[in-house]
Order: sequence, then structure tokens, then C-alpha cells
Amino acid sequence: MNKVALITGSGAKRVGNHIAHALAEKGFSIAVHYNTSREEAMHTAHELTEKYKVHAAVYQADLTKEDEVKGLVQKVFEDFGRIDVLVNSAAAYKKISFEDITGDDVLFFFKANTLSTFLCSQYVGKKMITQKKGGVIINFADWAIERPYLNYAAYFPSKGAIPTMTRSLAQELGKRNPAVRVNCISPGPVMLPPDMPEAEKKQAIAGTIVKHEGSPKNIALAVIHFIENDFITGQNINVDGGRSIFNDE
Repeated sequence: MNKVALITGSGAKRVGNHIAHALAEKGFSIAVHYNTSREEAMHTAHELTEKYKVHAAVYQADLTKEDEVKGLVQKVFEDFGRIDVLVNSAAAYKKISFEDITGDDVLFFFKANTLSTFLCSQYVGKKMITQKKGGVIINFADWAIERPYLNYAAYFPSKGAIPTMTRSLAQELGKRNPAVRVNCISPGPVMLPPDMPEAEKKQAIAGTIVKHEGSPKNIALAVIHFIENDFITGQNINVDGGRSIFNDE
């Protein structure tokens, strides 16, 4: 029986989608999650099935709503009989000038990024601890929680909480089943927005040690590493080309 991966936010053509392809290539059955990108999610599931000959199914849920997360996890578990990997790649990211930030903006990011990650991890984790072989949960933070840049003050706190959450979940779930592991990835300049001004792109790349933009493959390789290495839990790794430790500005 193929292992099963639930990847949040994998319907749209972002990093989660590339992770879905990488795990399908490894033989995983894929639960493709989306909130609003239904057409893209359906296309992704079809593509995974045709290209890699694995089972892929589509699931909709607003991850900021606990009842919908609970229903999503239960449906995936019923359809596949197990969940071996959860990748919490769904996220919200938006530039807002510090002077314009409202309390609602801060709450929005905490719900979209922090709460959703916790709820998915909690409900999937409760399934994983019942499985003899446990499972792996992979969360996503951001390299810049260590060196925040301007105009994202509403966003960064929501991502800064993720490494702490990861350590807490690794402890909670690992105590209940030592075969359940939780880790975190903090991406750097990977899949820069297509509408980002060229000057900003060059600045982001210049701020790395390796002097080139990362690719979704770099993130997918880190995901696979966390899945395959059973002696790592509670850790956060920056996949950022050295951006977090280098500053040429």
C-alpha cells in the first residue's frame, strides 16, 4: 500500500504543488487540498494520477475553521485509510505598510498561517499517534523571521510562531508515539512573485551567499529529507541560500 501525503495549499501552482509532484514521484498517494482554487486542484490531481500512476484526490476546506479541518482530516483518513505525511504549505503573504496595519490584519495572518498549521497538525497528529509507523508533519516558517524586512510586520509574527509550535508538537506527539516526528522548513527567495519589481528580485538574490534564486525543488528535497531521516524531530531548517546569515545591504 502506498504511503499517503496530505499537502495543504497544493492545488494552486505554488510550492505545495511542487511538493505534491515530488512525493507522487516517490510513490506517495496524494491528498490535494485547496480552499478556493478548485479548478487548479482538480487539474493537479489528474496530472499526478496520469504522470506518476498514483492515487490522488481533491479536498476543499477553509483551514481557519476547526470544523472544516476536522472534516478534511476525517475524510482523507476514511478515503485512504492512513495519513503518513502532512505538509502544512498553505499560507497567506501580503505587504502592508506599518502605518496601515490594523488589528484585523494581524488576526488574519495568525488565522491563515498559525492557527491553520496548528489545527491541521493537531487533527492529523491524533490520527498518526494511532498508527504503528506514526507519521511525519512538516511545517513552514520563513527565513526572515530572523531578520524581518519592511512592510510585513503583520505577517512575520504569524510565521515566527511556527518553529516554536513545531518543537511543542514534536514533544506532544512524540511522547504519545515516538514514531511521529514534526519538523519545519523556512524558505528563502524561492518562487519569487512574478509581479515583484526586478530591482527587488535582484536585491533578494544578492542577499544570498549562493547568488541565485532557489527553486521549489530545493524545498521538496528538504521535505523528502525530513520524511526519510527518522532521527530528526523538532527542528527548523532554513532553505534560503544563506540569506538568513548574510546581508550585503
